[in-house]
Amino acid sequence: MRRRRRHEEEHENHERWLVSYADFITLLFAFFVVMYSISSLNEGKYKVLSESLVGVFSEPERSIKPIPIGEQRPRTTQPDQSMVDENQNSEAASKPATDPLQEIADSMRDAFADLIGDQQLTVRANELWVEIELNSSLLFPSGDAVPNDMAFQLIEKVAKIVAPYENPIHVEGFTDNKPISTGQYPSNWELSAARSASIVRMLAMDGVNPGRMAAVGYGEFQPVADNDTEDGRSRNRRVVLVISRNLDIRRSISGVGSTHASPADPALQRAGTQPATAVPEARGANNPAPSR
Repeated sequence: MRRRRRHEEEHENHERWLVSYADFITLLFAFFVVMYSISSLNEGKYKVLSESLVGVFSEPERSIKPIPIGEQRPRTTQPDQSMVDENQNSEAASKPATDPLQEIADSMRDAFADLIGDQQLTVRANELWVEIELNSSLLFPSGDAVPNDMAFQLIEKVAKIVAPYENPIHVEGFTDNKPISTGQYPSNWELSAARSASIVRMLAMDGVNPGRMAAVGYGEFQPVADNDTEDGRSRNRRVVLVISRNLDIRRSISGVGSTHASPADPALQRAGTQPATAVPEARGANNPAPSR
């Protein structure tokens, strides 16, 4: 007897295509949603984008600005002035006060390191003044007050350093004890004074305020070395620029020379820096009143 086949196989699903169709419809719906969102134009965003693109191609300085995202509005390029002033005040308060004399001394040492190494130029500084001592052979021919070519280069470098400041400048001329007697320079007084005056004129030509400066000649009477040797006489032939803290210091040294000034003088203890034109000069033996 023939047995009936058992239907043990699972029933075949003829509706599986509906799953794929549903997935397709979902993707198609998502596609149209995206297309719709792209086609929905935000006028504000479009305007910002348009201005940014115009800035890129027509105004280079605006091309570095970022394009605002979302609803953020373009911010002005001008900072808040109150914040700027506050920052400047805080920075000024945090910076320590600089000493102009120390700055000048440091700049001189940096600018003339080679001459300092050769002992042709010396920089001395304290809390009251700065001295720049130059050997006369760097600046003038023997027995003359007409500057040589090197003098113009040296004084130009000095002027660039001291011109930004308002400290008084006292230029002192010194000679050795060898006598000179010419029609132009009857003695070493005239020669030393003419040399210091030449330096003052050169500084003024290079931008230093003439009202800050004074010139004086001491001749042979304030040597720093023995005039009996050639090396000593060479050291005594010098020009010294004394950059003082204020006018009272300049007056106190003008009668005795910078190397003989006494820091104990009460006039030297005045604090602060004042321009040479700020206080009228008291007239004394070294500053007689002009004849009328």
